[in-house]
Amino acid sequence: MGVSTSCGEKGVCVVTVDFPPVNALPVAGWSALADAVRAAGRDPEVRCVVLAAEGRGFNAGVDIKEIQRGGDGALIGANHACAEAFGAVYDCAVPVVAAVQGFCLGGGIGLVGNADAIVASEDAVFGVPELDRGALGAATHLARLVPQHLMRALYYTARTATAADLHAHGSVWRVVPREGLRAAALGLAREIAAKDGQLLRLAKSALNGIDPVDVRRSYRFEQGFTFEAGLGGVGGRVRAGFGEEGRR
Repeated sequence: MGVSTSCGEKGVCVVTVDFPPVNALPVAGWSALADAVRAAGRDPEVRCVVLAAEGRGFNAGVDIKEIQRGGDGALIGANHACAEAFGAVYDCAVPVVAAVQGFCLGGGIGLVGNADAIVASEDAVFGVPELDRGALGAATHLARLVPQHLMRALYYTARTATAADLHAHGSVWRVVPREGLRAAALGLAREIAAKDGQLLRLAKSALNGIDPVDVRRSYRFEQGFTFEAGLGGVGGRVRAGFGEEGRR
């Protein structure tokens, strides 16, 4: 359980998340993920990072129960750690390919929205259920995956989009059967890693530099409203009902 790194293939490093039962990461898990991605990007032998997960889903966001237990301090910790992990993926010196199976929710959207490419299994679904969890955030990253009006509808309703939907919008590179997900992600990573390593790093910096939205600033702006919801009491009131009526 935790975050592990494997660099068995030339030029490719796989960072894998495993926090049973649903990959809802605690604060320490988000920080460990950030450290692993940054370390992989600093390795001069690495030319592409694959971000993967064990279990039935890629990522279920933050550990809400940890926040319920820890109160405001835990909420602040989760927000800072998520920002750290999202930033590590975006700022990774080499391209990051996300391999997504099952559910990709909340903080999971922050990760894949900041990745350079996404390969998804046929059963993958993507969404930001923050309004059902007493928080806000990751609209910045959802907006990188779907058009603006769809992003808003998904955000307000807390509904999900399928891998096929995102493939149709051009944000998912390939949709494959679950059993072929890792091979497909590694195949894309291998193709990327075949390029000159120095040029890849320059390309990553160049592409980040022409992004129309500063993802770090945008996400932190969103989080200000999460803190406002917490101070106003509505965040805690909504989170108090978490887990009821069949919720995760």
